[in-house]
Amino acid sequence: MATSPDDQALRISADEALARLVAGNERFLRGESHWIGVHVEAIPSLASGQQPFATILGCSDSRVPPEILFDTGLGELFVVRVAGNVISGEVAGSLQYAGSHLHTPLFVVLGHEGCGAVQAALSTRAHGTQHRSRIHILVENILAGLGEVDPGESPDAQLTRAVEQNVRWAVGRSPNRQRARPASRRERCGWWVRSTRSRPAA
Repeated sequence: MATSPDDQALRISADEALARLVAGNERFLRGESHWIGVHVEAIPSLASGQQPFATILGCSDSRVPPEILFDTGLGELFVVRVAGNVISGEVAGSLQYAGSHLHTPLFVVLGHEGCGAVQAALSTRAHGTQHRSRIHILVENILAGLGEVDPGESPDAQLTRAVEQNVRWAVGRSPNRQRARPASRRERCGWWVRSTRSRPAA
């Protein structure tokens, strides 16, 4: 369900939304998460509508669920997850819905170290590794955004660099990126690479 204009006036700014994500991730890293489960009494209010404060495009990897990483509850994040956090037509439509109808002020692409989808893309480029048809489409989508990788770097370093390149590529292709106005702090796009020392960037 979309939010009304009155709801929009009550929404937090993009900078405030980012600060909430940073604070939640810091709690998670310290082992001090506030998330304790779903309170039954909160379900009726959630059924009547949603007002997420951020949109997250993340990888399908089971080890990086955004709601846990950012210590948020139900209704706080609009999350789209796909292997390699890639942009497809369906993903772009979901992101555009979040921006146009839910009016989330912040859009973040969440990548993570050791991403298997990005590793598959690197393997295809370096060694010509073949994949099943649908996986091949996914890999091609990632390859399009990868720059040059220094063959002198270790495999781990190459993967880390490629993960960041892939995240930046997704941010640049997002429909939310075109909608956000650089002069306004109301709407903001950014990227985040999940590691033992998570770091956000505008």
